[in-house]
Amino acid sequence: MSEIPHAEETVAVAVAEPGYVLEARNVSKHFTVRGPLGRTSVVRAVEDATVSLKPGQILALVGESGSGKTTLARMLARFHEPTRGEILLRGEPIGGSRRARRAYHSEVQLIFQDPFGSLNPLHRVRYNLDRALRLHQPGLTAAGREQRMTELLERVSLTPAAEIAAKFPHELSGGQRQRVVIARALAVEPKVLLGDEPISMLDVSIRLEMLNLLQRLRTEDGMALLYITHDIAGARYLCDEIAVMYAGQMVESGPKEEVIAAPQHPYTKLLIESSPDPERGVGDRDELFAGAGELGEPPSLIDPPTGCRFHPRCPFAMRECAVEAPPRTELGDGHWAKCWLHAKGRAGELAETTHAAATAARRETLQGAS
Repeated sequence: MSEIPHAEETVAVAVAEPGYVLEARNVSKHFTVRGPLGRTSVVRAVEDATVSLKPGQILALVGESGSGKTTLARMLARFHEPTRGEILLRGEPIGGSRRARRAYHSEVQLIFQDPFGSLNPLHRVRYNLDRALRLHQPGLTAAGREQRMTELLERVSLTPAAEIAAKFPHELSGGQRQRVVIARALAVEPKVLLGDEPISMLDVSIRLEMLNLLQRLRTEDGMALLYITHDIAGARYLCDEIAVMYAGQMVESGPKEEVIAAPQHPYTKLLIESSPDPERGVGDRDELFAGAGELGEPPSLIDPPTGCRFHPRCPFAMRECAVEAPPRTELGDGHWAKCWLHAKGRAGELAETTHAAATAARRETLQGAS
């Protein structure tokens, strides 16, 4: 695909959708890497992804490692500029000046996965918060900043605030550090939080507390949240909608209960069936994961498969899947999927079998043909 439109092509002008606070329109991100003997290659980390967030909405972005979730979040945070596509804040394209970037970051904040590396270890918590307030609320006096710091720490349940503010990051637990990171993000009074697996490095015992904190911030402030995770259970607990990424592309999106109860893309089905379920018996697990070794590895993003990128691992794959990218099928109520099964009238097969059973049936068919 050409990266620059031909002269005769018409470049569409983005028209803002009503009510969206943050949008990414058909964004792609390609990285040039240098390999052996100085040869360069292009990593197609994200391809033609669209994300829209309304005030107060929590959208989960799920997928396995390397699917492009973090790259998409970093584009939304303006740490990476899109190779193609554009990002809109309240329907307006984002300017490139330093002032425009600072204004953008006062509205959109990214919470990193690692609370251990997100805070300057050489300075106390007070310094980390004070610096954010100096940058984004320069009108505050020293006393005003001190009062605001206390409010922020108390809001994320870090008390007594004065005692926490006087500590160095290494003196805090992982959960306390992540709360400080969230407090620092709230210091600029953002309208959107981007959480890049914000609880994955925390103890299981405190993950629920962090999810409840994020839910409370949405309820109290009407804040939008893009929650990046590979944990389906956490996404279901916290979020309104779920979007699924595979090999740099978005393959399905919709209301969480619809996506989980009736996935409409084979990869979504595999992801959900592979997630931990305490009610699943040992026999069920053995049956579900039978033949898992046949799946192989996700494709290289330097040389991704043609057509649907999941087709080499998909038990439902047909000829079209390897030739042409599937169209987006609207399923109603904001639910859509990109899969040839819908265009060919075979979508019902997804509900009739498990991914493992479909893989076994395909294996038998191929063995019989040989």
